[in-house]
Amino acid sequence: MTQIATLADTKAIEARTPVDQLWSARSLYQQLEQTAARFGDRPAISFQIKSGPRDKRKTLTWADFKARVTQGANLFRRIGISDHDVIAYVLPNCNETAISLLAGATAGIVAPINPLLSADKIAAILHETGAKAVVTLAPLPKSDLNAKVAAAVAKAGHVHTILEVDLMHYLSAPTSWVAKLIRPRAAAGHSANVMDFNLSLKGESSDALAFDEPLDDRICAYFHTGGTTGMPKVARHRASGILYNGWCGKTYMFDQNDVLMCPLPLFHVLAAYPLMMSCLMSGAHMVMPTPQGYRGEGVMDNFWKLVERYKATFIIIVPTAAAALMQRKVDADVSSLKSAICGSAPLPVELFKRFEAATGLKIYEGYGMTEATCLVSINPPDGERRIGSVGFPFPHTDVKILECDASGAILKECGIDEVGEICVSNPGVIVGATYTDDGKNAGLFAGGTHLRTGDLGRIDADGYLWITGRAKDLIIRGGHNIDPAVIEDALIAHPDVAFVGAIGQPDAKAGEVPAAYVELREGATLGADELKAHARDNIGERAAIPKYIEVLDELPKTAVGKVFKPDLRRLAITRVYNAALEQAGVPVSVERVVEDKKLGLVAHLRATGQVGDDTIDAVLGSFTTPWAWSD
Repeated sequence: MTQIATLADTKAIEARTPVDQLWSARSLYQQLEQTAARFGDRPAISFQIKSGPRDKRKTLTWADFKARVTQGANLFRRIGISDHDVIAYVLPNCNETAISLLAGATAGIVAPINPLLSADKIAAILHETGAKAVVTLAPLPKSDLNAKVAAAVAKAGHVHTILEVDLMHYLSAPTSWVAKLIRPRAAAGHSANVMDFNLSLKGESSDALAFDEPLDDRICAYFHTGGTTGMPKVARHRASGILYNGWCGKTYMFDQNDVLMCPLPLFHVLAAYPLMMSCLMSGAHMVMPTPQGYRGEGVMDNFWKLVERYKATFIIIVPTAAAALMQRKVDADVSSLKSAICGSAPLPVELFKRFEAATGLKIYEGYGMTEATCLVSINPPDGERRIGSVGFPFPHTDVKILECDASGAILKECGIDEVGEICVSNPGVIVGATYTDDGKNAGLFAGGTHLRTGDLGRIDADGYLWITGRAKDLIIRGGHNIDPAVIEDALIAHPDVAFVGAIGQPDAKAGEVPAAYVELREGATLGADELKAHARDNIGERAAIPKYIEVLDELPKTAVGKVFKPDLRRLAITRVYNAALEQAGVPVSVERVVEDKKLGLVAHLRATGQVGDDTIDAVLGSFTTPWAWSD
């Protein structure tokens, strides 16, 4: 690890070592070979299917892990995956997920897919990536994943092999006996060949690759975006960009003596790259508690005991996890912990303070995105943390705050503390070819060099980067731009509020007006009227005071804890349009709000009587969200 306290320290690293000399491995597999040679007997990954601090666990050493990855890559090649072919996995966390990630990126192009997605969305990603094979779960009680993937494969059409991972070997008797008795039947309806993943691995060589691995820094991974602003897109990643994440983790924080608690999913770049690749580079140990991680049954209640069990040195949190953990007593010996790392979404300042006060841990916030192969910046581990900031860019990452036109031409470079769009150049940015859909790359690069992130931010006089919102999340009220963070920060400051999502709801006169959806802390009984009063008292910008506030039992969120604003917009559109239709006496209601690739969100209507298009236009024509009749 290197002492890094100031922006000058990062610049010194850049001046001292060119980016192509930061590490010697030319592929993920070569890096695995190097780490296994150095730390073969040390633990690499651990997984336990249940959350108890004494429940059964399975640990692979670095030598074991290399052997399994070697077998996996050889297996993938044997079933027809070559350098430029795609093998997807649709898996929750387990040791086989980590094996599939490395083996897939070695044999071909690996494409992790969120198992929480619908069958239609999984099919769409399989189609977009051109996947020829997919690794997923064997039938399991209380899981519909096998059936979902079968339906997706049938719809995608070109997947020729399904490799099934049976989680039964992680269970202890008598639970394993019962699970086998009530195991559902395998899903059908597709023409793909079905193979047992672990059984098939045993037939492959574990000593060396049975093929010559290309070392030309090829594209070796496709990751779909989290989709918090719409339909997921698929981003390309090169080996060098992935290894850069591992180098950053090793340089800033981790060595072979560290243990990273990873309750985040390996279909997301935050777990796959800054966490797993940091372990791959440093020899650290990554622990995955339950297939669902933080969402797993009992994980939150047992979390501190699991830290004690594994002697974890770092925990990785996202806002949802921080909110839940701070409500639980630290009931174990957690003296091994050094700090907490927060990613995925900005942590509200009030939540930041509550977590540190409740746990005594320091939080280091960072910033990254799928399109940049993740890491961009982090608060310096040896220097000043500025709460609310995401710190300095990593060495060899250049961040500019710009104003651009739709084509990416730079209109203005913003000054100190001036808000603009965050634009990034680093080893993970593939200029001109970030997305698999070339049409989505148009206008994506500022000045032809820097990825336009879509995030709004500023850089202060000392070089700290601050994120102020999403460009697409801006609420435009009668031509006046409102940053939703202004609303969210004010409401989250209330001690009974856990999460807030502020959006623009349709308005016939202003185009949009601010609305806020709120999730309360456990046991709180706060009402909308009290929240409105709190907003009026704490939001200085009159135009930003929400016209509507609603308390939900739980805000919709992505798998890594970001508030999923498209679902909030759907709620708002449905509510506003139905109210307008009812007031007009029109026998029509919103059946659902769907996303169209060209039009964005569209309200689909269902009539209970005879109604013409002109009547609907007269009622809804003043709103900006389009409408269509349901099929």
